[in-house]
Amino acid sequence: MPIIEVQNLCKEYPGKKALIGINFKVENGEIFALIGPNGAGKTTLLRILDLLDEPSSGTIWFQGVKVNYSSNRQPIRRRIGMVFQQTVLFNTSVFKNVSYALKVRGEDDENIEKRVKESLKIVQLEGFENKNALKLSGGEAQRVALAQALVTEPELLLLDEPTANLDPRNVSIVEEVLSWMNQEHKITIIMATHNMFQAETLANRAALLLEGRIERIGKIQEIFTLSSKILTKFARLENVLSGVSRISEEGTSIIDIGGDMQIEAALEKSGKVTVFVRPEDIILSRDLIVSSARNMFKGRIAGVSDFGSVVKLQIDAGKQFVVQITKRSFNEMRLNVDSEVYMAFKASSVHMV
Repeated sequence: MPIIEVQNLCKEYPGKKALIGINFKVENGEIFALIGPNGAGKTTLLRILDLLDEPSSGTIWFQGVKVNYSSNRQPIRRRIGMVFQQTVLFNTSVFKNVSYALKVRGEDDENIEKRVKESLKIVQLEGFENKNALKLSGGEAQRVALAQALVTEPELLLLDEPTANLDPRNVSIVEEVLSWMNQEHKITIIMATHNMFQAETLANRAALLLEGRIERIGKIQEIFTLSSKILTKFARLENVLSGVSRISEEGTSIIDIGGDMQIEAALEKSGKVTVFVRPEDIILSRDLIVSSARNMFKGRIAGVSDFGSVVKLQIDAGKQFVVQITKRSFNEMRLNVDSEVYMAFKASSVHMV
């Protein structure tokens, strides 16, 4: 029996159809990803699954029980945890933030203390109990929000872009926690993400959501077979490069992307190709990089976007590249617009679209 089943779900707002004819099932113990671009309806669908919002039409079944918003909504909601993309914490200690839901449910102090400490240990925030939640870094705050959801021991955990704009270390911790909770505690997870690589790493199956409709449901590899136009749209790929490829003597591909630029890729493909490189896979330095990386270019910073703990840089190297580094690295290198930099990335970091 699936933990959750959605039948013919629709959600309309004045002048807009946000969700249209949504149908899917998620099995107990599964990690299921909702992937798609911004505005596709992922957050709207998660809020409905969390029973925060009511659909315009359609039916939701939870553990075989039909959701009735007037009779069993609250009891079912208590069995679901939700982590929003925008973390909202109280201006008080981490302990009080994580314990809040348990206090509302009338748990005794001894049990509250035990479960809060367990949850903070899981998200690797031991010793943070007395810290003010509003003074934490973005990654730490997101992990507190995850602890808030886990402390209630939910059967179903819903996550809206759980690692958006986090630095690589916090992304790794969050992904590790989700995988461990699913494997060790059999918590079912439904996560909305635009990151198909994260979905591929964590999820058993995924649904591609575009303009309020589910275009495809299946394993991530099945969604990879979609046309490059659709793939680029939903995955929000960056550093997409097209050119003509030839196979080298070493069995790699040398791709002429124009402008007297070539990149090397760890694949065997000749002819016209389109590839991409993830921004976080590009190493950046002020000085010439000594590395085994096959691709190295000199460029100039054309733009800076600050996301708190991470910074995205637009690099003009003859072709436009987007590079993601931590705020700490950005400050330590004293970078700014017009700074000259060197980029490097491995041949294995070049992926086919």
